[in-house]
Amino acid sequence: MLSGRRLDLLDPTPMDIEVEDIAHGLAFVARWNGQTHGDYAYSVAEHSLLVEELFGRLCPRATPAERLTALLHDAPEYVIGDMISPVKAAVGPGYEDLDKRLSAAIHIRFGLQAVTPARLKKQIKKADRISAWMEATQIAGFTRAEANRFFGAPDIDMIADLSIRLRPPVETRQDFTARHATLMEMF
Repeated sequence: MLSGRRLDLLDPTPMDIEVEDIAHGLAFVARWNGQTHGDYAYSVAEHSLLVEELFGRLCPRATPAERLTALLHDAPEYVIGDMISPVKAAVGPGYEDLDKRLSAAIHIRFGLQAVTPARLKKQIKKADRISAWMEATQIAGFTRAEANRFFGAPDIDMIADLSIRLRPPVETRQDFTARHATLMEMF
């Protein structure tokens, strides 16, 4: 990792996890395999920031730890990349096992439960699907009807003031790191 840490992907430990590495990696990993409109790829870091914002709107009483869990919901992708669901399924259980081990190490590193409780995971997934709907309709060329079919129709009033941001990875990396620090201070 750029921090100098050596991360064993098959046996990750919390001591090998640094938020700067996560933020950097996610800021340079493109969602939608880069097949989006705009001058910059839409990064997993930007997506994670949006999911955390949406989660907060869906769950206004969420704790800082729950919001941090939402921010880090795709954190393993900083080293394993972002794969669309059909590819993950084709790769098989090995991908899911690797994702689970990395998630556990990341969560423990930042004082979260190693495994996200099912109720919280479901709430984060709802925010994730709303983000995917926004991405699909704003930058990936989907019609609203297509996005509704794949991701479900969101509450338009809840997202009316939000839009997808395409910007240089270094800006997204800075915002991800700053948001992480803010949430950590709130514990």
